[in-house]
Amino acid sequence: METVGKTSSQRARGLERAFDILDLIRRENRAMRPNEIAKLMGAPRSSVYELVHLLLDMEVLENSGGGGQVFLGSRLYFLGRAYNDKIDLYRRIENILDSIVEETCETAQFCKLENNKYTVALMKEGSRPFRISANLGELVPVPSTASGRLLVGHLSDQEIINFLDKDDFLLPNGETISPDTFIAEVRKATLDGHYTFDSIVDTFTHCFAVPVKDIKSVCIATLCLVTPRDDGHRNKEAYLTSLKTAATQLEAHLNTSF
Repeated sequence: METVGKTSSQRARGLERAFDILDLIRRENRAMRPNEIAKLMGAPRSSVYELVHLLLDMEVLENSGGGGQVFLGSRLYFLGRAYNDKIDLYRRIENILDSIVEETCETAQFCKLENNKYTVALMKEGSRPFRISANLGELVPVPSTASGRLLVGHLSDQEIINFLDKDDFLLPNGETISPDTFIAEVRKATLDGHYTFDSIVDTFTHCFAVPVKDIKSVCIATLCLVTPRDDGHRNKEAYLTSLKTAATQLEAHLNTSF
């Protein structure tokens, strides 16, 4: 019995490490050599090499280039498509994003937390000739985003500090936001029911975010607009109305949490 338990534990660790490899490649968003994967994970090279070869055989990973690099494989795409097709809620969200784009002509997003990072889960590009886009699934520090001020609003001040990494307060423009300033913005955004700001990532966009709440009134996701800066300032109230109306519609159909 002890041998069986030991074998099961080893398999569980191997499965966990396999997902760690996939998460690392997704987070880095580039092809990587097994040796580099092992180094970044702090894992034994032998076990990483073994798992990489197994994942290649299963088409969960695929070779990329001629230098022994690997990237996410086609099997993940088909698994993702099957999941997306099965989840009616996500189809409903896509329809809501389409409606927001039709009404505003701007890029609409459905965003949420993944562990302690922000990510864009779904997006519909605006209908303008000049389109604004984002990388789906990219993990971004919470304080760098408009949505972040809403997604942690249910936490206490100390819980927010504990939840985020220290490096998260270093913004993409090289500036640092203090925890106290960020928390004050969280409290105001939660009270206002929205947050808007000129993007920290670039100099030409303005970001809008409104909460999508569960039955306990906890913000579990956001609906967002990313607009040209001048248009965002000029149409602020209309854009917020569009997002809040859409969020209310989505909340009425929520049957699960994210």
